[in-house]
This record gives sequence, C-alpha cells and structure tokens, in this order.
Amino acid sequence: MPPLATLPCASSSSLYPYSITSSFPSSSSSSSSNRATASTASLAFGFRAKPTIPTKTLGRPGIMTLNSPIRCAVSIEKETPETERPETFLREVDGGRNGAASSPSESSVRARFERMIREAQDRVCEAIEAVDGGGKFKEDVWSRPGGGGGISRVLQDGAVWEKAGVNVSVVYGVMPPEAYRAAKGAAFDPKPGPVPFFAAGISSVLHPQNPFAPTLHFNYRYFETDAPKDAPGAPRQWWFGGGTDFTPSYIFEEDVKHFHSVQKNACDKFDPSFYPRFKKWCDDYFYIKHRGERRGLGGIFFDDLNDYDQEMLLAFATECANCVIPAYIPIIEKRKDMPFTEKHKAWQQLRRGRYVEFNLVYDRGTTFGLKTGGRIESILVSLPLTARWEYDHKPEEGSEEWKLLDACINPKEWL
Repeated sequence: MPPLATLPCASSSSLYPYSITSSFPSSSSSSSSNRATASTASLAFGFRAKPTIPTKTLGRPGIMTLNSPIRCAVSIEKETPETERPETFLREVDGGRNGAASSPSESSVRARFERMIREAQDRVCEAIEAVDGGGKFKEDVWSRPGGGGGISRVLQDGAVWEKAGVNVSVVYGVMPPEAYRAAKGAAFDPKPGPVPFFAAGISSVLHPQNPFAPTLHFNYRYFETDAPKDAPGAPRQWWFGGGTDFTPSYIFEEDVKHFHSVQKNACDKFDPSFYPRFKKWCDDYFYIKHRGERRGLGGIFFDDLNDYDQEMLLAFATECANCVIPAYIPIIEKRKDMPFTEKHKAWQQLRRGRYVEFNLVYDRGTTFGLKTGGRIESILVSLPLTARWEYDHKPEEGSEEWKLLDACINPKEWL
C-alpha cells in the first residue's frame, strides 16, 4: 500500500467517527494518481473507516507528516432498523424515491452505483444459496432519516458455507473542512464550512466448509464530496475503490489461474495496465507484517481511483463486481465435495487463523471500527466461525501445505 498520512478522529456519542487519510501512490502509478487523494470510510460491512495511525516524521520524500495531528469527527446519523427493503437508500435529490430518473442513462452516478451494488448483492446471494442447497441468508435492513442505509446478509453453518456475508451500504455524512484540506494536502483556509460527502459500496467474505475450497473476499465502493464547486479549499471530488482476492488453503494451480484470468480479462477490457498494477497492489495490501506472508494468493485491489473518465470507472467497477460469480463459483463446484482428512481441516483452520490476524491487526476498517464503537456484528462478519493457532507450527518442506505458505511468502505471477 502507499504510505498513509492519517488524521485521528475524535469519538463522540452523537457522531460516527471516520478517519480521513491521504494516499501517495508509488512512482509506478499513473500520473494523476501522484496527487494526494483522500480515502475515507472503508465500505466493508457497514462503511467502516480507515484506522487512526500515529503520525511521525519519516524523513522520506513524498510522505505527508503531521507533527500536530488534527482532531476531527465525521457526522453521520444513527441507523434505524427496517422491516422491508426500500427501493433505494438515496435522497430524493440523487434520484431516490419520487426523484428517480426516467431512464438509467439519466441517473446520477450515485443512483447507478447503488443500483449496481444492490443487483450484485442479489446475484451473489442467489448463487451462494444455490451452491449450498439448503442454507438461507439472514437479512438485516437499516436506514437513516436523512438518507442512506444498508442491507446486511449472512449465511452460516450451511452444507457448503461455514459463513458467508454479503453487505451493501449507502452513507451520507459531513466532514470538517480541516480534515478535507489536510487529506488533500491543500493550504489551510478557515473560510469554508463542513464538507458533505456520499459513499456507497458492497463488501463480501465467503468462507467454505471444505478445506480444498478457497475463501473469497470482494469489495467495490464509490465516494463523492458534496462541496459546492466554488467552495474555497474544498472542491468537489469523487473516486472509486475495491478489489477481489482469493484465499485458498491448498493450491490447485488450475483454480488460481482461472481466478486470475477472470480478473485480468475484466481489467484488460478497460486498460491493459490495470491487472499488473492492481495485482501488485493486492499482494502488497494483504500482507501480514508480523508473519512475513500474504493472507492469500491475491487478485486485484485499487483505491482512490479518479484518474480516468468517471463513466469508464463506473463501468469498470460494474464489470469487476459482475465477474465475482464466474471467477469463484466454478471453483467451489469442483472442490466443495472433495474428501478430506482431519489434517487437511487443521491446516485450513491454521490459515483461517492468519485471516483473523490480518483482519484484526491490519485491516483498516476492522481495527478502526473496534476502537471507535462501531456496529460489532457488521465489523466482525468477515471473520470465520472457526480458526486455529498452534505453537510454532511449520509445515514439512515440500508438502502441499508448505507450497501454499511459500506462495504466500513469495507472491507469484500466475498468468
């Protein structure tokens, strides 16, 4: 991941705290990515924010440092449980309720992105239930009086799935101008007022029962500020983020190649540089530093993406979300009924332990949510039902378990 300069956010009983961060992509990124872009509110499972990172002077070029961290909080209304799914969580001005556009081409990006993630949630949940053959998702729906809301769906203890979560969220909030300008690297100007923002996304983690069937995570999100175009120091901004990554316990090379091929084909439809760039970003992000290994075998990951045409990036995010089922379900169909031993299951549980370690120690959304009193069920829905830790466990060199660990330590080019 690029270095981050993070503004710690003060918690308040009436405010949902978010961390506003500034990302500085490496020199290998495209030109317009070299400017700082504020990345906020990781959307995994209920718009969890990026965590507070202690700031210090690093003495390296290209890294923003803050000797006096700014205290800030982002204001979001408290959610209200709902008994039925609304047609939209958007405010009327964005095409929600009676303000809906007459055709998709007339809809705002916000409306089309919400429609995309709602449809993707339905498709993925239908596919998951079909593969399981009996398990059904439990659904929680929530909204906020001023607009926004979400749908959380979880299936657990199924025939195929130990635990599967597929969530969507739409959020309206307000960030202080100081946080916005600091995140953007702009000069301080006390004149403009708070900056409204909009964010929407889908996020999912799928944990199968069979140790030969891989875990999958995907997340796609869209963010906009609502600042007036003439607001000094706080221009209107937007960006996309997301990715899909693959975490098996055992390597079947044809499965890994199939998964990465689907990601590459989706990327190549828009820009041939996307797959190699976003694959490396994925390998770098899902790194368990204290273990010196990656969580899994990668995929694609991107954040703060706004250096291409907005319509193109909306189409790209849609294509990626649409590729989840063809990338993953054929692999599950092949592996879900394979016979396995207690040794295979124990190794899967050890790898699940690594999954837990990454999510609780390094995942920006999880750690921030736990520290700031977020909705605990949404925060922890990504964790498996079961995991295992053994003291000083080392797989035998040359074994199938060792091959998986080696690939996590030394990322490979699968295509």
